[in-house]
Amino acid sequence: MNTQLIIDYLSALGMNNNREWYHANKKDYKKANDEFEELIQTLILEIGKFDGSILHNHPKDLTFKLVRDTRFSHDKSPYNPAFRAHISSRGKLPVPVGYYLMIKPGNQSFLGGGLFADMFKDATSMVRDYIVRNGGEWEQL
Repeated sequence: MNTQLIIDYLSALGMNNNREWYHANKKDYKKANDEFEELIQTLILEIGKFDGSILHNHPKDLTFKLVRDTRFSHDKSPYNPAFRAHISSRGKLPVPVGYYLMIKPGNQSFLGGGLFADMFKDATSMVRDYIVRNGGEWEQL
């Protein structure tokens, strides 16, 4: 897997964040995205060694689109120059908690576990409700 290809593409997108450039470089996007999905598959297999609940996932189902919702944002650039994925037993859904990966140029990449849902106002309630419905699992932990 070529992570430099991913970083190079995202860096170029960051400097040319417009629809024309994005569509003119669709082949480069496809190559970078394929590399990212290969990285996700590797992560699934490695994490699966201690958390088998995620092994059924397919990388394509765990990734987020580059397109940004700019309706309420001061930044009107149409693309988020980052490849992102959330891996959990229920795919990329934020509940139950899982593993989050973001590849972004400029030492801004991130790999972590837990719940990342700052724009998901019901996240706390969903986590609490899940614990209530699955008390036995909580007790085991």
